[in-house]
Amino acid sequence: MTKALFLDRDGVINVEKDYLYKIEDFEFIDGVFELCIHYQELGYLIFVVTNQSGIARGYYNEEDFTKLSVWMSKEFLKHNIKIKKVYHCPHHPDISGDCSCRKPKPGMLLQASKEFNIDLANSLIVGDKERDIEAGLNAGLRESYLFDESKTIISSCATKIVSKLENIWKK
Repeated sequence: MTKALFLDRDGVINVEKDYLYKIEDFEFIDGVFELCIHYQELGYLIFVVTNQSGIARGYYNEEDFTKLSVWMSKEFLKHNIKIKKVYHCPHHPDISGDCSCRKPKPGMLLQASKEFNIDLANSLIVGDKERDIEAGLNAGLRESYLFDESKTIISSCATKIVSKLENIWKK
């Protein structure tokens, strides 16, 4: 079985902007490439797991999301980082009803585990919201990091709250 690094997108890979779907609005967060290189060198597969309710809300569509995801993955490749797959939940419970993929439910992580034989117990997740951490816990991950650049979150179920991505892997 293989270990995985699961990353939320908005607020971890890129600066949080409401319903981001345009390449020109995408801005990488400092340290995300170094974080991925570190874990990739340790043999982890890298996945993106992201809630995208803007699709259910009609702000953008699946094609817009795919276009941005392909571009983002190519940007990672320029740093010799392979994003194995981008999983997304296009639903919103008030619009499209309940689903099994919207975090904090573990559907996207469980799907990755099935498709790529992931050892969830020895994998980790980095998110900027408690629902990201809860998705990891609900999938059986034992290691999780809540990324809070603003240093305003005082408690979390995460293994650790970090204000810089480098605080995850630099000891």
